Amino acid sequence: MTQKQKDVRSDSRSTEELIQIALTVDNEDTAWDAVMTLQFRGDSQVLEVASMLCESQNPQERQLGADILGQLGIPYRTFPDESLTILLRLLEREEDTSVLQSIGIALGHLHDAKAIPALVKLKNYTSESVRFGVVVGLLGYEEELAITTLIELSSDEDTEVRNWATFGLGSQIETDTTAIKEALFERFLKENPDENYEIYGEALVGLAKRKDERILTRLIEELSCDCVGVLAIEAADEMADSRLYPALMRLKEWWNEKSDLLESAISNCKGET
Repeated sequence: MTQKQKDVRSDSRSTEELIQIALTVDNEDTAWDAVMTLQFRGDSQVLEVASMLCESQNPQERQLGADILGQLGIPYRTFPDESLTILLRLLEREEDTSVLQSIGIALGHLHDAKAIPALVKLKNYTSESVRFGVVVGLLGYEEELAITTLIELSSDEDTEVRNWATFGLGSQIETDTTAIKEALFERFLKENPDENYEIYGEALVGLAKRKDERILTRLIEELSCDCVGVLAIEAADEMADSRLYPALMRLKEWWNEKSDLLESAISNCKGET
């Protein structure tokens, strides 16, 4: 049992007190501690209160209800079917962008494929925060509809939306199709590493995972630079190509971040060079 779980078990505050703290306290950490306590508690009373919050006329209260339901009962989920039903019902009529984002993220935590069609309907929403919620909600699915939507959002005008969609396509699924590789390769070519290295790097990792040799020359260059990012090492680890071995061995002489990852990459790439 973690210390957080022990703290929650011994927390004597009522559900009503915790809801009030989550809604009124300005300190974000304190407010989220109250939300997490409710999530860990995860009993039928918390479910009932969260359901009532989702029916509120106040968008802040509806958002709180969604936040609670997304991870109700963590680390062992309680009432997942009931939570899904409430969130999908709320999603059908919701117009507030902050609430919509929270619903998307909450559905991502629940990870039930029945939510995919409802989320996809919001992929072109004018608010980038809602599109971000859609991306988070679709992470980790191997279903074609979720993947095609992430492919579309991987070229979104908003940096965070692109970033998470690229991460979702590259690292969070095993599916390997031409469409996925081309979407990742587009990000690899178009993202400026100096400005959006994380997106560029996630595309690099995703392509390496799928053994796309179009990145090999650039990856060797990345590993031979004076400043090497962790994502480049992850890509080498995934690529497992002996042509990367010399650059990795030179890198070993000075690179001191995540040595286990570097050793794994060296081991995977070791062979005829």
